[in-house]
Amino acid sequence: MKRRGYWLAMMVAVVLVVFVGCGQEAPKTSTPAAPSTPAAESTGQAIVDSVKSPLDKSRQVEGTLGKAADKTADTIKDATQ
Repeated sequence: MKRRGYWLAMMVAVVLVVFVGCGQEAPKTSTPAAPSTPAAESTGQAIVDSVKSPLDKSRQVEGTLGKAADKTADTIKDATQ
């Protein structure tokens, strides 16, 4: 009988610890806004530049391909006339 009482007391204690522990609110942490430092700005600018340069190159290629397509279309038009 003593073992049952001990086991029951341990289980009740575990349940109480779980309920008390889970009932507490998590501490609120405030995340400050990103500081506007020269290092952050230069990093941001580097990211923008790394995205811009491939886009500019693709626009140039698109222009070149467009001109080539126009030239091909003109050649085909001349050949069919």
